[in-house]
Amino acid sequence: MKTHLNLATADLDRAVSFYSTLLNAKPTKALTDYALFVTEQPGLELALDLHDVVLPSDDAHYGIFVETPGEVACAMERLTAAGLAASVEREHTCCYANQTKVWAVDPDGRRWEVYTVHDDTDDRDGDETTCCSPES
Repeated sequence: MKTHLNLATADLDRAVSFYSTLLNAKPTKALTDYALFVTEQPGLELALDLHDVVLPSDDAHYGIFVETPGEVACAMERLTAAGLAASVEREHTCCYANQTKVWAVDPDGRRWEVYTVHDDTDDRDGDETTCCSPES
């Protein structure tokens, strides 16, 4: 089973570069107005469509759950080396869980996190984290 997402982008080349780094994969299909990523980890089909105007929601974000802190560290290294890591949260409480994550923002303003969960918590959010709220 795979999740399918179709996202509009105003700059296909920059979007392909971003998602190649985020997903650590190359597109399986790349045309002048469309790109498709098909990945097993995560199980995803991500289509990018070229549009003149893109209006991403400011009340949503996207995430890729990984099993280990080491996998988050690999994503941090990849995103940081490409200049795409927006922030890093280590062992912060967010959404009733102690998590480690790296945040990145795609060229059209969509927030993505690569994260792992260490433990469940009784607290919704911690004082030390921006959690799932948009960064100012």
